[in-house]
Amino acid sequence: MLDLSWKVFSKTGNVDTYLLIKELERESDEQFGQEDVEMSENQDAATH
Repeated sequence: MLDLSWKVFSKTGNVDTYLLIKELERESDEQFGQEDVEMSENQDAATH
């Protein structure tokens, strides 16, 4: 989705498309951050 959004932005210069890209990146970062926390918790539980 990010690739498509970036291609649209690079062709059009549409600010709304750029803001969509930033929102998708933020959500992706939050999702991966949450997965890291969950993995860490699972590893801690398995070792105790």
